[in-house]
Amino acid sequence: MGIQKIIGILLIVLGGLGLAYGGFTYTKETHEADLGPLHMEVKDKERVNVPVWAGVAGLVVGGLLLATGKKSA
Repeated sequence: MGIQKIIGILLIVLGGLGLAYGGFTYTKETHEADLGPLHMEVKDKERVNVPVWAGVAGLVVGGLLLATGKKSA
């Protein structure tokens, strides 16, 4: 399996996930403190939105990579 085919499949999967979920969430540690035996930390949840055009572009480019990869194989 060529690298072009792998990238095409990866773009299709990521584009589909971007369209299905619209983004992803991650947790970021912002502050941490140790006061003797007491340990405190603050974690913030951040959300990254994936634009619809980016998901569609991933699907289209991935499909094009797979289509052109079949001709050369």
